Amino acid sequence: MAQDIATLAGGCFWCTEAVYQSLKGVGAVESGYIGGTVPNPSYEQVCSGATGHAEAIRITFDPDVISYGDLLDIFFATHDPTTLNRQGNDIGTQYRSAIFPHSAEQEAEARAAIARAQPSLSDPIVTAIEPEAPWYPAEDYHQKYWDRVGDRNPYCMAVIPPKLAKLRKGFADRIEA
Repeated sequence: MAQDIATLAGGCFWCTEAVYQSLKGVGAVESGYIGGTVPNPSYEQVCSGATGHAEAIRITFDPDVISYGDLLDIFFATHDPTTLNRQGNDIGTQYRSAIFPHSAEQEAEARAAIARAQPSLSDPIVTAIEPEAPWYPAEDYHQKYWDRVGDRNPYCMAVIPPKLAKLRKGFADRIEA
């Protein structure tokens, strides 16, 4: 199995992680922090907005099963790429919409995905394409959050099911049986 990595920030990592973990060709989804100035930040530090990190996910995937472009199309369909430093009630640079390409090819794909997504949105896409940066895995209690405790968290219950409904509606053929 070939493996590649995609790193995406689309607001709360609990919410974006839940979207990607059931996709065909996705081997792993890890929540973490990227794009800031403090080495190995804690959740509390990132939530303060003072470190410059984004809550993000790192997806390990098989490009022979699901393409990077498909992952990006799902990204744009399941979060709001038109709000600067905000996803719903989550406000701050740590909740920004950003793509962190791992190669020139991924950067070109990111630009193409933005161009594909823009016509279906009434406001301009503000998703940033940021340079690759050190990745810091989030604390263990953030990993696979939706699977473990999300249905007992009112915030997750308000945010994640609509994202999963968008995923099922637009990308049913990409979801594991």
